[in-house]
Amino acid sequence: MKRIMLLSKIHRAVVTEADLHYEGSCGIDESLLKAADMHEFEKIELYNINNGERFSTYIIKAAAGSGIISLNGAAARRAHVGDHLIICTYGAIDDSEVAQHVPKIVLVGDKNEITKIKS
Repeated sequence: MKRIMLLSKIHRAVVTEADLHYEGSCGIDESLLKAADMHEFEKIELYNINNGERFSTYIIKAAAGSGIISLNGAAARRAHVGDHLIICTYGAIDDSEVAQHVPKIVLVGDKNEITKIKS
C-alpha cells in the first residue's frame, strides 16, 4: 500500500507578483526550488495564510535569488501581492518507507530568503 505524504514545503512565502492575464502557473525563485527539492512543471498545492484559500497549479522557474513568488492566470485571483503562502508537494510513499520519510521544509523570511531548512 502507498500513502500520499508531504514531500516538500515552502513556508510563509510572500506573493511578489500576480498576473491574471498570464497563461497560468506559479513562478518560484529557483533557489527556493532547489532548497525544497521542487521541480519546474511539478504540481503544487498552495494555501493562502491571509484568506484561507486553497488551490493548485504547477511550478515555473523564476530567476535564482530574485525572491519571486508570482501567481499567474486563475491563481492570481486567489491571493494578493503581500499575502503569505504555504507551497507544498505531495507524493506516494510505500508503507514500508513511511516511518523513515522526512519531508523537506524550507522556511523563508519577508523577502522570500531562506531562513532555515528542515529535512
